[in-house]
Amino acid sequence: MTLEELAGDHPALGSMEKVGDALEEVLSKALSQRNITIGVYEAAKLLNVDPDNVVLCLLAADEEDNQDVALQIHFTLIQAFCCENDINILRVSNPSRLAELLLLGASGGGEQPADLHCILVTNPHASQWKDPALSQLICFCRESRYMDQWVPVINLPER
Repeated sequence: MTLEELAGDHPALGSMEKVGDALEEVLSKALSQRNITIGVYEAAKLLNVDPDNVVLCLLAADEEDNQDVALQIHFTLIQAFCCENDINILRVSNPSRLAELLLLGASGGGEQPADLHCILVTNPHASQWKDPALSQLICFCRESRYMDQWVPVINLPER
C-alpha cells in the first residue's frame, strides 16, 4: 500500500490534496516573510551554518532529474543531514508546479531561478506550532516516518 492510499484513510495524514494545499500555504508565507532558501548550493550553506532554524526541506525532481546522478548524490547527502538533524523532508514530484508557486510569489512571474531542486523553509521565531499549515506538514512527515517513508513524495495540486 502506498503512502497516498494510506493518507486517505489515516486521520492524522489527511488527504494528499490537503497536504499539497498546506505546502502551498507554507511556501506562500515563507516567501512573504523571506524565510526561504532556494537552490542546492544555497541550502547546503544554510544547513552548515544554521540547521536549527530549518523546519522543512523540499527536494524537487521530475523523471528527467531522477536520471541525474550528481543531483541524486546531492539529494542523498541532504537527506542524510536532514535526518541526522531532525529536519522534516518532503519530495515534490512536480517541480514545474513548485516553480509556478515560487516564481509568482517571489517576482510576479520573472526569470526562473537557476536551481529549484532544493528548498529550505526556516522559522527563526520558533512559532511553527502556531502555523496550522506547517503543523500539518510536520505531522504528515512524522506519520510518514512511522510508516518507514523517510522522504514522502507529494504532488502539488495543479491550479
